[in-house]
Amino acid sequence: MDVLLKLLALLLVSLHRGHAWTPPDFCHGHQCPQYSVVETRQDFEERSYVATDWITTKVDGTGTGDVIAANSKLKDYCQRQKDAGYEISVDTSPTLITVTKGEGDDVDFTMSWFVPPGTRKPEIPDPFVSWESKPEATVYVRVFGGTPSLESGEENAKLLREALDKAGKSLDGHAYSGASYDSYFSLTHHNEIWIYAAA
Repeated sequence: MDVLLKLLALLLVSLHRGHAWTPPDFCHGHQCPQYSVVETRQDFEERSYVATDWITTKVDGTGTGDVIAANSKLKDYCQRQKDAGYEISVDTSPTLITVTKGEGDDVDFTMSWFVPPGTRKPEIPDPFVSWESKPEATVYVRVFGGTPSLESGEENAKLLREALDKAGKSLDGHAYSGASYDSYFSLTHHNEIWIYAAA
């Protein structure tokens, strides 16, 4: 009986390991949002993401300096929280730049870092950084290379929207996110455009 219980426990452990999620290689060993691939097409991939948490700050303009300043705000926030006893990992991927188009020429830019599951949220709000909880969602993804920029993001978002229109997919609003998994100074880049499916 003892041997039978040990075999059963071993089987359950091996089954549990078989269902563990392994981040893709382009995450470079960092913690990434968990997803499963629903469908792969020539021009895009359809993914199903689990619910995720992010820290987000506003990007004040379209220049490289604006993006660097937003990145510094998130880094400083994580350091302040660490000093206050809240550990927020900065060893995560991707960094998201979300572009939301409003009325006329009005466009908002935000930068977000993925927060690993189980991270304790600080109790005191910050004037520059907000916490976002995104529900489980279907996301359409286009992969592209090269050093990321707002211009390349805009072009690839346009190409993704055209492919999704052609495929008859329903989209959620006028926003898209550029996901960057590599250092800006890396020799190679895995970049993605994310557009959420209509809920």
